[in-house]
Amino acid sequence: MLCTRNLRIFLLALLLAVCSISSLAQSRTVALTFDDLPLAGKDDPAEAQSITSAILKALDAHHAPAIGFVIGRRAEDLGKDNGRKLLHQWVKHGHPLGNHTFSHPDSNVLTVQEFEQDIIANEKTLNSVQGHSPKSPRYFRFPFNHTGDTQEKHDVFAAFLKQRGYQPAACTIDNEDYVFNRAYLRMLAQKDAETARRVQTEYLAYTATEIDYYNNLHLQVFGREIPQVMLLHVNKLNADVIEQVLAIFEQKQYRFVTLAAAQADPAYQTPDTFPTRGGLMWGYRWAKERGVKVNGKLETEPPDWISRFAQQPPAK
Repeated sequence: MLCTRNLRIFLLALLLAVCSISSLAQSRTVALTFDDLPLAGKDDPAEAQSITSAILKALDAHHAPAIGFVIGRRAEDLGKDNGRKLLHQWVKHGHPLGNHTFSHPDSNVLTVQEFEQDIIANEKTLNSVQGHSPKSPRYFRFPFNHTGDTQEKHDVFAAFLKQRGYQPAACTIDNEDYVFNRAYLRMLAQKDAETARRVQTEYLAYTATEIDYYNNLHLQVFGREIPQVMLLHVNKLNADVIEQVLAIFEQKQYRFVTLAAAQADPAYQTPDTFPTRGGLMWGYRWAKERGVKVNGKLETEPPDWISRFAQQPPAK
């Protein structure tokens, strides 16, 4: 009788533990953000359409909301009608667009006035595609995540964005997809299918590692898991493996949410007061603000062979 009672208690405790773990896992959320719309890289309308279609199809299949950050000049370089057609497709699929400047300049090397004018210039492209509703949040993402390399620039940019009605778009997970994509494009140009598949495999493994790394970083900074914001680019590599990228998040029990939902979490109200020349992820910025010591050297880098291929001149 006693053994039966103890067994029931044990099973009940086990069930409660499993439910607790399941509840914690289901509370994980991530907002997907894509930079450099309509296409990161060469000005090929057919390639841009293929990449856009692949990404949007995967987002639809996984019921994953996303936001795309637009570079107006990239849209023009694809041809005025081609570029805007691609942007319209994002909006048609329910994904809003954000401002990523007109020409993707580095704010570290521009004057405040020059950088602000580039932001304003991009609004014409955005408004022509999706219009502007005062009730809808407007998001801006700094190119290279350079939010101001001096205190004056940092503070002036923050005030300017607020005055224009923008919320800065944070990013909390970075998988350096642009590095892998350079290596991937080189392998495709050389018709080296085997190595191209190796790049895909390494990229997916690195993505999984970075998701866990940044989740643990935020646990260290805040003492809890927070909604994540994933930084991706509209490029060939992501188009070819986006299904697997989304599946990685699902396997790790993440639910896809909007950027607005993610940034509604109190963690995102942490002040961002530090000027920096580098494009630090927000977890490192928050650690500085909160006085939490973290060791960035624990973050892994892409494999050396990937980086070497990425640094070589594009194959002709």
